[in-house]
Amino acid sequence: MSIISDSLKRIKPSPTIAVTQKARELRAAGKDVIGLGAGEPDFDTPDNIKDAAIQAIKNGDTKYTAVDGTPALKKAIVEKFKRENKLDFNTDQITVGTGGKQVLYNAFMATLNKGDEVIIPAPFWVSYPDMVLLAGGKPKIVKCDEKDSFKLTAKKLKKAISKKTKWLILNSPSNPTGAGYTKNEIEDLAKVLMKNKKIYILSDDIYEHIKYDNFNFFTIAQISKLKDRTLTMNGVSKSYAMTGWRIGYAAGPKDIIKAIGKIQSQSTSNPSSVSQAAAVEALSGSQDFIQERSDAFKQRRDFVVKSLNKIKGISCLTPNGAFYVFPSCKGLLNKKTKLKTDTDFVQKLLEKANVAVVQGSAFGLEGYFRISYATSMENLKKAMERIKSFCESIS
Repeated sequence: MSIISDSLKRIKPSPTIAVTQKARELRAAGKDVIGLGAGEPDFDTPDNIKDAAIQAIKNGDTKYTAVDGTPALKKAIVEKFKRENKLDFNTDQITVGTGGKQVLYNAFMATLNKGDEVIIPAPFWVSYPDMVLLAGGKPKIVKCDEKDSFKLTAKKLKKAISKKTKWLILNSPSNPTGAGYTKNEIEDLAKVLMKNKKIYILSDDIYEHIKYDNFNFFTIAQISKLKDRTLTMNGVSKSYAMTGWRIGYAAGPKDIIKAIGKIQSQSTSNPSSVSQAAAVEALSGSQDFIQERSDAFKQRRDFVVKSLNKIKGISCLTPNGAFYVFPSCKGLLNKKTKLKTDTDFVQKLLEKANVAVVQGSAFGLEGYFRISYATSMENLKKAMERIKSFCESIS
């Protein structure tokens, strides 16, 4: 008899973390591997944020805090939502967790009963379905077409809803595609949701500030009739290059926020006190560097998309946010190349060209792969040359 729980058997390790780890191992073994699998900005945390953390340590702010966030950080989050999203919340509608992932996990653990369905548009961030499964829920995957820029349409949402639907997950800009929902697109989805009053919306806005081409970010809680049914998750990891600091947060209905706090009180307890002090500065201090870094990401995006679209058998849409592209490799999956799946493509690319990317099937859509361009232009130029040479060698 196995000691491992049945719930754990329902899930698998994160494919993106697995790819990143494999790239690390190959580099340690002396291979010149370029890793394009990690969803992590290559920029450093800004100095004013680091200084705030150092000052917190000097001030002795190194003890336990309130389980779901310090008053100072909750106040900064309330002000952020009001300033940037025109959303009014009280501090008892705010929760802070050890990264955005914990906030999402806590939310599902606190709200899902066996058989509850969660609508997840595909391609999706790899952790969504597994977190739902761990919480006893049922992921309902809705495949979104490339012609719709991989975004959920109102028609597909309406078709996916059942009597068991409890949550809809919306991620904009998206991981893995970089696609952002326009205000009109969100309003179309909202019309469907307003007719289905028992469905809650989990809005993952973690890439809110990484956007291009005058894309106007809009979050679904801004539609007043849905605010009371929306949990809006965000964090400091991507926009502020603070992945290792592990601070995520969410705003939403008091009963959900209270339930999340209850889960957290019996798991990690409070996030790092020092990280919380740094996050206060991140949200309240100068925001000037965000646009500068988005401009750098845009330059990389433009280069990667242009390079990929010059490769026979590869095609790639131009995303309007995040730091990913989601190109198709369908043109290379045939008898001539001896590649049957996107997993075959990704494995051979790593083996023959020393470039690590993640297969699209890991995100719920076969025939694609994800590239993170959150790395130097030097690395991207070498990677594009290697991908081009590899594709030419097999076709």
